Amino acid sequence: MPQPWSELPAPLAEDVARCWVTVFPDGVPGWLVDALGGPNATVAPETVVAEALARSLFLRQTLERHPEHLLEVLAAQPLTAANTPTSLAARWQSYQQGVTDEASLGRELRRFRREAQFRIIWRDLLRWADLDETLAATSAFADICIDGALEWLYRDACEQLGTPYGEDPVTGEDAPQRLVVLGMGKLGGRELNVSSDIDLIFAFPGNGETRGGRRAMDNQQFFIRLGQRLIQSLDQMTADGFVFRVDMRLRPYGQSGALALSFAAMEAYYQDQGRDWERYAMVKARVVAGDQAAGDVLMASLRPFVYRKYIDFSAFESLRGMKGMISREVRRKGLENNIKLGSGGIREIEFVVQAFQLIRGGRDRELQQRELLLILKELEALELLPSGVVAELRDAYVFLRNLEHALQGLDDRQTQTLPDDELSLARLARIMGFACWGDCLTALNGHRERVSTHFANIIASEDDGDSEDAELAGAWYDIWLADMDDEAVVQWLAEHGYESPEESRQALRSLRESRTVQTLQTQGRKRLNQFMPVLLDALTSVDNPSETLSRVLQLVQAILRRTAYMVLLLENPGARTQLVRLCSESPWIAQLLADTPLLLDELLNAESLYTPPTREMLQDDLRQQMLRISYDDLEEQMESLRHFKKAHVLRVAASELKGTLPLMKVSDYLTWIAEVVLEHVVDVAFANLVSRHGYPRRADGGTCNTDFAIIGYGKFGGIELGYTSDLDLVFVHTADPQLSTDGDRPIDNAVFYTRLGQRIVHILSTQTPSGQLYEVDMRLRPSGNSGLLVTTLQAFEKYQRNDAWTWEHQALTRARGVAGCHDTLHAFEQVRHDILSQPRDRDALRGEVVSMREKMRVSLGTPEADRAEVFHVKHDTGGIIDIEFMVQYLVLAWACEHPHLTRWSDNIRQLEELGHAGVLPVADTEQLRDAFITLRSSIHRRALQNLNSQVPGDAFSEERAYIRRMWASVMQGVSEPQEK
Repeated sequence: MPQPWSELPAPLAEDVARCWVTVFPDGVPGWLVDALGGPNATVAPETVVAEALARSLFLRQTLERHPEHLLEVLAAQPLTAANTPTSLAARWQSYQQGVTDEASLGRELRRFRREAQFRIIWRDLLRWADLDETLAATSAFADICIDGALEWLYRDACEQLGTPYGEDPVTGEDAPQRLVVLGMGKLGGRELNVSSDIDLIFAFPGNGETRGGRRAMDNQQFFIRLGQRLIQSLDQMTADGFVFRVDMRLRPYGQSGALALSFAAMEAYYQDQGRDWERYAMVKARVVAGDQAAGDVLMASLRPFVYRKYIDFSAFESLRGMKGMISREVRRKGLENNIKLGSGGIREIEFVVQAFQLIRGGRDRELQQRELLLILKELEALELLPSGVVAELRDAYVFLRNLEHALQGLDDRQTQTLPDDELSLARLARIMGFACWGDCLTALNGHRERVSTHFANIIASEDDGDSEDAELAGAWYDIWLADMDDEAVVQWLAEHGYESPEESRQALRSLRESRTVQTLQTQGRKRLNQFMPVLLDALTSVDNPSETLSRVLQLVQAILRRTAYMVLLLENPGARTQLVRLCSESPWIAQLLADTPLLLDELLNAESLYTPPTREMLQDDLRQQMLRISYDDLEEQMESLRHFKKAHVLRVAASELKGTLPLMKVSDYLTWIAEVVLEHVVDVAFANLVSRHGYPRRADGGTCNTDFAIIGYGKFGGIELGYTSDLDLVFVHTADPQLSTDGDRPIDNAVFYTRLGQRIVHILSTQTPSGQLYEVDMRLRPSGNSGLLVTTLQAFEKYQRNDAWTWEHQALTRARGVAGCHDTLHAFEQVRHDILSQPRDRDALRGEVVSMREKMRVSLGTPEADRAEVFHVKHDTGGIIDIEFMVQYLVLAWACEHPHLTRWSDNIRQLEELGHAGVLPVADTEQLRDAFITLRSSIHRRALQNLNSQVPGDAFSEERAYIRRMWASVMQGVSEPQEK
């Protein structure tokens, strides 16, 4: 029969063979066989034990030195059972029974540690447990030890010193107070190593004194003494070893600070003196022991310090500074083989994840978690990191943490540095599942290289760059600071592609000498001086650096006193590249970013920037963003809606410039954005009024499910919105205006819906610090500006049948329901269909349409004297309006015979239906469609260039000539309009 170690690699086999006779002189004992699954085990117990001896000196020594203890505890729970928080808590209960005094508390804690460490390391190193089980078990074990020790020590302290009393932070009543223990770092994140220090902070609810003791003691003094005893019970080395090394240096004021602070003192410290690295540390903070309810109050008070309401790009700079310090220490101490601190190590993954937490955690509550792997999932779900990057970071993290546990499990020692002896490396390779260390090292280096690349892309290292890059950076720095004479500056700019070097030099001088720059604080000036040389260099990548510089400087001036945005662009080369590219191609986008620098966040992920979401995704995104905002907080609702709209319009514009979205899709997306926004605005406005006046009532006594609808006209109704389009809206409802609402302060339904319409217009059109959501035009409602803001659908129908002008029926061809009650929207569509399908005198209709068109040409078209030089794409003869009027006339004239002509509200599909119905030849509808798209595309492109709809007089000559011919043909009896 082969020896159990015969399958091991040579160095491990020899090592196990030497120690086997010492540890198991009489063979593997029966109690250990039973703990490994007994006779039903799938692998022979001797083979499993040989693997354990080969992989860990700690397991070997524990088996050799404490067999009686292991016999006892493994009989209670075999090694084949998973380590869970519940099973560990149950095991502590058995040890707790032996606690009678402080000395026995320390002894039982250490015996508990021996068992727990043996179980956790055994299952981890033999890969019976995955990383999740190991992290959860190790963290739960620490929680149980801390809380178990604290519970006993608190009772004992109260008996000796009296019970501390003060205001309960939850109820506000006078009550006994207990200590709150915050776990920091990996303990707080439930990611504790198998052999790790624990970082703790002690706090207590508030000031007061003890009661019931021989003399009153200040609460702080009581809790300081309690904290000292807790540390000793865990940290002190005795004959039984120790439980955890306790580190208290993360507390306020560090080693010079009081061991325990009140909640008020904690909050005041972090608000007034909290430093960047403390924000980073507090991301992981968790109440691990003591008064959980009071601890929740404390954590809520500290949350604003950790997670800012605004997107905080300054986190990049602080994390880079911390990483720079670590990197210098790594080089100084020769720690390149440290898998935590070295390049591409665990710390870099943590920094990447926590950078996003600090930057966006205030807005995206999903990021306010502690476990790194959970946050990585959220970063992917929020599209802050591409799926491929997330997968590589996740795989690297799991690999590195498993390797870290392997290192520490070798000898139950806290280390992250790779050993250099052959035997230890062979053990590591075996634990990690590789045939030899060389294979393991290859995999490790691959993970570290990928992590290092992602870290550099997201949080650029301050040490990057070779001597040539440094020289180039130095020249740009000299240009910005005017350390180079004017002639040399102009020459350098010209040599590096600036098409107007003198203008660029003067623009830089104007900014540098502006009052705002001159009065910047030291930190702001420092960041500006770092950013401008980098920007000047980045501009050389586009074809028009000088023009782009003038556009980007609008943004620079806007963020001079909000320099966290400069940090974003400094630390994220990808975002900087996107900024320069977009501003180079579109002054409209440059202005949008200057007006709303918060949109710079969108540049972080190029994948999402150039992939606008679908309508369903838009709805979900808005819903997620608005979940945290009460409907009653109208100001915050309005600000968030404006940011939502701008962010998604930016994505559409970027995609159009890149060529990934054709014209029809651009209009679709812009229309979807408006629809999704309107749906939410209706919900907010309706809920706000209902909270004050109750629900509108119906004649049957039931309440209205809004019974309100918004009708979109013009470009909105025709699904042809542009970047700067306003919204032509009409409001209707189907409730009985004579009835009233059912609230404590009832009002007539008519008043309710009027106020609803007013509230909607207010939300959409009010100028806030973020601008206007949409400009709203209500003039197309029945009777125009003199009519009611909101009408019943019945009144709307009556007006359309009896009083509406022909041009109002023309407008109705481009109308559709865009938001509100589905039943009301459906009812409107039926009314629209009925009105448009009425029989009409075609000759009279044609005359009225032509007359209206002539009036528009006179009032809105190019003056006769300028027509040779200028063509207005929309209003001049042969332009877009001619096509629209022809389509409107044909729909109104023929819908009575072809009812399906009323199905659509957009020109493209109306043209297609006219062709299918035989009203126009299909060839003509297709050519008109192509001309319409060509002209509209030019308007879209010009809008992104901040240009109007006027082009040179000879532009689009073929399209214009064809449209004029079609106008003469369709509008029978009307001579072709002549250009003069």
